[in-house]
Amino acid sequence: MLITPAHAQSLFGGDGASSTLVQIAPLALIFVVFYFFLIRPQQQKAKVQKAMLGAIRRGDRVVTGGGLIGTVAKVIGNEEVLIDLAEGTRVRAVRSTIASVLTKTEPVSGKAAKDTDDDDEQAVIEKPKAGGKTRG
Repeated sequence: MLITPAHAQSLFGGDGASSTLVQIAPLALIFVVFYFFLIRPQQQKAKVQKAMLGAIRRGDRVVTGGGLIGTVAKVIGNEEVLIDLAEGTRVRAVRSTIASVLTKTEPVSGKAAKDTDDDDEQAVIEKPKAGGKTRG
């Protein structure tokens, strides 16, 4: 079955408007795929990272971009934090270099602080006997 040149021209771009649409459609499709698979997830990840960095407070356990793990000792302004890496070792770090928060501390409310103080007073601490072994 042979296609005549006149019939082929009408099928494959005989009309100027349809041939332009056929040429632009793949480019538009590629842009849509890039948007949903690359651009949009990257924007959402950046938004989550920014929210995480904004919520950092004292007591949070963090990992820096260099792989150091420490506890936030003090938040110094919007750009810097003071991180305890070990006992007696504190490092000032730029907030944006924090890669992730491992442990998040909960804010202490006035009522919760009173409740924990009462529990501490009622707790009984058992000391091991002088000659006995301790469990553990």
